[in-house]
Amino acid sequence: MSLFSRSTLRSAAFLGAAVVSPVVLAATSIAAYADEAVVHTTQLVENPYGLDALWAQGDFVARGTLLSLVIMSMATWYILVTKLIEQSRLLRQAKAANQTFWKAKSLGEGVETLAGGSPFHFIATTGLSAIEHHEGSLVEKIDLHTWVTLAIQRSVERIVSRLQGGLAVLATVGSTAPFIGLFGTVWGIYHALTAIGIAGQASIDKVAGPVGESLIMTSIGLAVAVPAVLGYNWLVRRNKAAIEDVRTFSNDLHSVLLSNSSHDSARVASTLAVARVA
Repeated sequence: MSLFSRSTLRSAAFLGAAVVSPVVLAATSIAAYADEAVVHTTQLVENPYGLDALWAQGDFVARGTLLSLVIMSMATWYILVTKLIEQSRLLRQAKAANQTFWKAKSLGEGVETLAGGSPFHFIATTGLSAIEHHEGSLVEKIDLHTWVTLAIQRSVERIVSRLQGGLAVLATVGSTAPFIGLFGTVWGIYHALTAIGIAGQASIDKVAGPVGESLIMTSIGLAVAVPAVLGYNWLVRRNKAAIEDVRTFSNDLHSVLLSNSSHDSARVASTLAVARVA
C-alpha cells in the first residue's frame, strides 16, 4: 500500500473518531442523567419519612393531635376571612351613613337612606322606637332622656359583641396550638425511643426518621399559631376603628333624638298654654 493511501486511511480514522466520540459522550451523559433522575424519583416516591409515614405509623393519639391542629387551622382561616369581610362592610356602611343620613330633612327620611340590616340602621330604628313607645307603657315612669340613652346603649353593645365574636377562638388557637404540637412531638419521640429500645440498636437510620417525624408536629403547631396571633391583633385593631364609628354615630343620633323630643314637648306645652288662655 502506498504512503498516500496510508495517510488517507489514518485521516479518515481520525475524523471518524472525532465525530463518534462526542456522540458517545453525549449518549453516556444522557443515560447517566436519566439513571440519576430515575433514582431521584424513586427516592421521592419511596421516602419512608414525612407526613405520610407519620400518619401511617402513628397511633390514635398522634392522629388525633394532627387532626386537632388541622381543625384549628381551618377555624382560624375561616374566622379571619369572615371577620375581615364583616369589618370592611361595616366601615363602608359607616362612610355611607355619614354622607347620607345627616343630610336628610327628618329622622324618618334619614333611616330610609341607611342600608337595611346594617348596624347603623339598627341603632336608628332602636332610637326612634324608644321615642315612639315611651309614653303609655310601664317605662313611662322613666324619663325620656334615660330611656333613649339605655335603648341606644343596648343596641351599641349588641353590635360590639357581634364584632368581637370569634376573636376568642383566635386567641385560644394562638396560645394553645404550639403546646399541642409539642405534645405530639413528645409523644412521637417517646414511641420512637421505645421502638429503638426494642430493636436494640440506635443507629442513625433508626433514630433520625422517627424523631424527625415527631418534630413535624411542633412545626405544624407553630404554623397554626402564628396566623392566629397575627390575625387576632390585626382584627382587634380594625375593630377599634369600626366600634369608634358606631359609637360616634350613636352619640350624634342620641343628641338629635333628644333635641327633637324637646322641641316637640315645647310645642305641645305652648299649644296647651294657648288653649288654657282661650
